[in-house]
Amino acid sequence: MSEETMSEAPAVQPGTSRRNFIKGVIAAGATVSASAYLFRTSVVGQNGGAAVGERLITLDINGQQRKVDVARNETLAMTLRYKLGLTGTKLGCDRAECGACTVLVDDVPRYSCSTLTHSVRHAKIVSIEGLASGDGKLHPVQQAVVDGQGFQCAFCMPGFVMATVGYLKTNPNPTREQLAHGISGNLCRCADYNKILDCMMHAAQLSRGA
Repeated sequence: MSEETMSEAPAVQPGTSRRNFIKGVIAAGATVSASAYLFRTSVVGQNGGAAVGERLITLDINGQQRKVDVARNETLAMTLRYKLGLTGTKLGCDRAECGACTVLVDDVPRYSCSTLTHSVRHAKIVSIEGLASGDGKLHPVQQAVVDGQGFQCAFCMPGFVMATVGYLKTNPNPTREQLAHGISGNLCRCADYNKILDCMMHAAQLSRGA
């Protein structure tokens, strides 16, 4: 350590213990940090009212109008799970690869982890919580999963269900190969694809009979 550096260090007063000296340094640093934080808060707060007003939007989710405070860079998955409590939508990869977060946006399957909430503010959004009817009757795809016990850990199950519901809207009578291709954007960490397809083919039959 140079003489110049040593001269800049705080002087230890006679009779002051090393422990008390360190406490004093930490306390001084905390005071400075707190002052800086309060200053930043007061500056940001001057324009905060307008920002909050712009962020408050209404979403059509599962047939209900839900008002929610949404940041411009917030994804639909984050809004559903952490703002609206719809935790059936799972976050797996969080980079549009696994499909666990799939929801329907205007009846089209979408990865909610890569969809900005503000971009779907005028759309009809359906998560897995919105598939069952008002009296509690399961959607045919959900019922097929229950009947066939088509998943092991079931973490990916909501995404597969939503992807299948969306696909069957465009092709209600698919072959096994067509259905496999139609929901191929979803991955199963347990690799139980054959059993999943069995359930989803059964789901197609139930949907046609519903």
